[in-house]
Amino acid sequence: MGSVGAAYDNAMAEGFFSILKCESLARRRFRSQAEARMACFRYIEGFYNPLCRHSALSYRSCFVYEQETQSDPLPETQLHQAP
Repeated sequence: MGSVGAAYDNAMAEGFFSILKCESLARRRFRSQAEARMACFRYIEGFYNPLCRHSALSYRSCFVYEQETQSDPLPETQLHQAP
């Protein structure tokens, strides 16, 4: 990620794993590692990415942010024009 000792690089990842642990995994026991992985996947793809808003993304969800920042390919006419 960033330079050694830069606390801000790790803050978002630490915050995410804290939320995941508290909201999804803390009160459950899993029969297998596959079941635990599936629970994590369902939480991330079914709740966190589409619904949770983040201040770092101007209070948009991860899903909305990705949709807004995907770049469309240039039309064929703009590819061959000189600036």
